[in-house]
Amino acid sequence: MSAMLDHVVAQILALQVRLLACRERLAANTDSEALHDLRTTLRRLRSLLRPLRGLPGVEQLEDAARALGALTTPLRDREVLAAELIGRGFAEAGQRRVEGRERTFASVADSSQLARVLAIVDAFPLFLRAAGREGLVKALDKRIDKRLVKQWRKLYQALQDPAHDRHRLRLLIKRARYGDEAYPQLEHAGKKLQRLLKQAQSDLGDWHDRLQWLLQAREQADLAPCTPTWEQELHEAERQSDTTLEALQQALARRKPEQ
Repeated sequence: MSAMLDHVVAQILALQVRLLACRERLAANTDSEALHDLRTTLRRLRSLLRPLRGLPGVEQLEDAARALGALTTPLRDREVLAAELIGRGFAEAGQRRVEGRERTFASVADSSQLARVLAIVDAFPLFLRAAGREGLVKALDKRIDKRLVKQWRKLYQALQDPAHDRHRLRLLIKRARYGDEAYPQLEHAGKKLQRLLKQAQSDLGDWHDRLQWLLQAREQADLAPCTPTWEQELHEAERQSDTTLEALQQALARRKPEQ
């Protein structure tokens, strides 16, 4: 078996342990970060899988992970908004959005979406080993490397567009960053580039949060007191993200042409 296949299997097993731990934390409502950690683990799983498309079980696991992500996204968004409101001194409005958190966490822990992800993850190493024995993963490192290069190229091309879409850039930056973390042995990003990716993701995350909160404020009256601050912070986040994105574009331009 190839070293790359061994790496993928080891990563899957580590992510399985984290998913199981998150499920137990959610079921017992032990801490407020359980849902966030579940989603982070899910994101790492999807980043590991993306370059493996075409291998047995990958499509099924991606579909299951996508469904679990769709289930938890609005729940996490509500948590983030609640924390923002409480931090701004609007405790009542914030607490309303986290009422019933124990039931919410328990419903995720007991959801068919999470059960499906765990079931497929449990069998996935067997699929990979069988594919290896059948010769379906020859030159796996080259296959993964080629697909990661394509992700980097898409990001660089998007950054070069003067009318770039911040939503799309945020997605492409996440893919590049987590893809690099999933396969560090391929050395697609040095420490400086990793820092820029993380900063760009953070800046665009701040922008995205304010944009979403302002949209919700149109329909939720108790958010109105926060809108002037959010509007100001939205513009600041746009300026900050533009500066970081320019630095990221310059850093990518200095990479090897084939990357």
